Amino acid sequence: MPANETAPPVKKKGRRARLIVLVLVLALVAGLGYGAYWSVDGVRASFPQTTGQLKVPGLTGTVEVKRDARGIPQLYADSDDDLFRAQGFVHAQDRFWEMDVRRHMTSGRLSEMFGSGQVETDAFLRTLGWRQVAQAEFDTKLSPETKKYLQAYADGVNAYLKGKSGKDLSVEHAALKLSDDYRPEQWSPVDSVAWLKAMAWDLRGNMQDEIDRALMATKLSQAQIDELYPPYPFDRNKPIVEGGKVDGGKYTPQGSGSGSSGTGTGTGSGSGNAVGTQTVTPTGTGAGTGLADNATAQGATVGLRTQLTALSDTLDKIPAILGPNGSGIGSNSWVISGKYTTTGKPLLANDPHLSPQLPSVWYQMGLHCRTASAQCQYDVAGYTFSGMPGVVIGHNADIAWGMTNLGADVTDLYLEQVKPEGYVYDNRVLPFTTREEVIKVAGGASKKITVRTTNNGPLVSDRSEELGTVGTRAPVASAAPDRGDGYAVALRWTALDPGKTMDAVFKLNRAKDFPSFRAAAAEFDVPSQNLIYADNKGAAGNIGYQAPGRIPVRGQGDGRMPTPGWDSKYAWKGGKDSNTGYIPQNEMPWDSNPSRGYIVTANQAVVETGTGAGKYPYLLTTDWGYGARSQRINDLIEAKIKDGGRISTDDMRTMQMDNSSEIAALLTPMLSKIEISDPGVRAAQKLLDGWNYTQESDSAAAAYFNAVWRNILKLSFGDKMPKELRLEGSCMNVLGNGTGPADDLAKTVRECGTRDADSAQPDGGDRWFEVVRRLVKDEKSPWWSAPAKGLNKPATTTRDQLFARAMADARWELTAKLGKDQSTWSWGRLHQLTLKNQTIGTEGPGFMQWLLNRGPWNLGGGEATVNATGWNASSGYGVTWVPSMRMVVNLNELDKSRWINLTGASGHAYNAHYTDQTTMWAKGELLEWPFGKDAVEKATVDTLTLTPEGS
Repeated sequence: MPANETAPPVKKKGRRARLIVLVLVLALVAGLGYGAYWSVDGVRASFPQTTGQLKVPGLTGTVEVKRDARGIPQLYADSDDDLFRAQGFVHAQDRFWEMDVRRHMTSGRLSEMFGSGQVETDAFLRTLGWRQVAQAEFDTKLSPETKKYLQAYADGVNAYLKGKSGKDLSVEHAALKLSDDYRPEQWSPVDSVAWLKAMAWDLRGNMQDEIDRALMATKLSQAQIDELYPPYPFDRNKPIVEGGKVDGGKYTPQGSGSGSSGTGTGTGSGSGNAVGTQTVTPTGTGAGTGLADNATAQGATVGLRTQLTALSDTLDKIPAILGPNGSGIGSNSWVISGKYTTTGKPLLANDPHLSPQLPSVWYQMGLHCRTASAQCQYDVAGYTFSGMPGVVIGHNADIAWGMTNLGADVTDLYLEQVKPEGYVYDNRVLPFTTREEVIKVAGGASKKITVRTTNNGPLVSDRSEELGTVGTRAPVASAAPDRGDGYAVALRWTALDPGKTMDAVFKLNRAKDFPSFRAAAAEFDVPSQNLIYADNKGAAGNIGYQAPGRIPVRGQGDGRMPTPGWDSKYAWKGGKDSNTGYIPQNEMPWDSNPSRGYIVTANQAVVETGTGAGKYPYLLTTDWGYGARSQRINDLIEAKIKDGGRISTDDMRTMQMDNSSEIAALLTPMLSKIEISDPGVRAAQKLLDGWNYTQESDSAAAAYFNAVWRNILKLSFGDKMPKELRLEGSCMNVLGNGTGPADDLAKTVRECGTRDADSAQPDGGDRWFEVVRRLVKDEKSPWWSAPAKGLNKPATTTRDQLFARAMADARWELTAKLGKDQSTWSWGRLHQLTLKNQTIGTEGPGFMQWLLNRGPWNLGGGEATVNATGWNASSGYGVTWVPSMRMVVNLNELDKSRWINLTGASGHAYNAHYTDQTTMWAKGELLEWPFGKDAVEKATVDTLTLTPEGS
């Protein structure tokens, strides 16, 4: 049934079981009135052929597709073109629905599939112009070789599509055809390139923080906002790269080269140490906080409130393919030198933390040339994106690599002064660049929009009807340009400039050593990622790190707050469509074989920035992750190798499943000491006695602590947030603000939150760990004040009073959710994962959601732990992002590497491989990962031979 939490059996016994399941499902569907549309054969029609032979137009030779017991394919060919043509064919076999939705999303055409409900999303995506940028990349940036591979891949997809109707492609296509008679079009190379824009969007950095800070200014002082965005704790949590310098146009790691520390050409001078190092006065000069001095910033932000709220609401509606863009999203990767491993060669681990989806965003695959030659250059395996050729993360015969999000600030919001004839820039009025877009709507009339673009980027504020009076109340100084009909908001983003990331993917797949790896990374423009490296050369192998990507060099401003677009002093260096406005790739941080013997990346600070010895001269961002996960991994490695210890493949897996909570270790001793009179709350408090701060699924202490943490955040911060950041539907009485005829300072009004559940604040990520860590030293901080609520919830003025109230609230919350008997409580009962089909399984009819979704699974782990099963503390305990896959690569013997996916290879509901890895994933288990020909042959259970059409 859809709520199955166990892996389905494989092969013959499993086929009979699945047939029984399908009969039962279809009988139930028939009872709901839908059975006339589908039969068992109808549901099975889209399952891929995995044995025998199939003819594929365009092939020059045969390609073998060898699938193991989990349906994971390994492809063998004699030419690169055949290999990527077959990859397109096999991706489409298993995942075409996912591919079809992705390309409609990236081109702003979801309304063609799903109707009028997607028009607003399409309009925003058309405004960003992902498809146009992807087309420009293909036309002007990518190498002829890459274009050839992309075309071969597209030909393979189209070979699969040829002659197939909706039901032959997926159950979802069959369902869609019932109402809209939708037929998929041919795949194009640009469809593959555009997927990189979606990946970059979800990993774009601090844009949401920029909006949130501006909205906070409507209710909080600058000093309060600063407390909620503390500096990175370099004294406690190590950056990725320690030491190093920029000198003579090159970055040199610590211990390499010679010479004095360079100053570079960057303008940033902190990684969160200073809050707002630049100001924006109306004339574009001065020093202070992002939008002028504090008073002017406060006033101007009131004028921004309408458009930023609308923009934030729009962002919430954009499909987050990779995950919610909050402080918790991230990833882990680390690599250990062979001198500290049991194998004598490096071990490399990676687990990207992304949104849970069904199917998983990843697709496991091997791409192998039978014989290496100039015509066939690939022997690589790992995690791919369906819809895109090549391997994104994995290993070849010589090297392995992993990725985590670097988190660079690659977006800026610009406040634009708009006039009927254009926009203001350096006291001139410049004309907009405009284009017309027609959005076709399934079952409805088309909608036409006009996209307006400034030299700072497209006007994203045009995409909301609420923005007709943008900025009309903004109290700005007289020296600012006349507001006219109001200020608009433009988005400057590195991914809107054509780049060469697709070239980089193929070069990574072919890299043989660290220099060729770094050369490939240099073309990985967006999204900016931490790339780790290992190889099997020499006595102990080599390990390394490279920070690639386009990261802007700003004029004035530090990217923390919206910036005045009318003043060229705040433009990125080099201007629009210029590659000169980015940090030079030769000056980006890297490291090789550091003396400590390992490298950890988990979204912490890359380097300590600033001036002076050992400081990096460029501003990468002020919004790093705060290092809770990275430092825990560092500590686990150090503890293991202390006194000559060595790390095994299984040790790497154990580290990936580490559930230790940093915030629990800080707060639990304080909570345990608080005097509690209520016997029910006291009984819950005793759960924390002797707890080791690990968040296992069956732990009652973890359940109670996380409920206490959630209530601490709500009382101390959440209730003080402006409504635009509070969870939608969370209502409270507040004093009137005197801005409307119905308001009065002496009266209270009912105010309800408006923020989506995935992005509401406080979300409880490791930024909030750091906020609370700093505040707990001040027992009388104003943040510990909370008003009374009823007779049983007195007002609080001190830390311990607020903690006691949070403990009581948590006790009664868990009583309501889990029952009065706390012996039955467990973290997993609160912290559940439900896998949802990304389209119809989320928004479709209830019966289709029932057919397509799976779960729940009770999970351990938590927010900002190494086993990062994230949850948003403002909205509840449900899992919102996960380790989307896990891998451990053994460079000594690649066939002893291990991997696991969140779901399975198949995107077809009721296929054996729809979720056949999920239960193993939930338990922290890993599958064998065969790579060599003999190991693959031994693991193979199905072989499909693709042959040229005329053979």
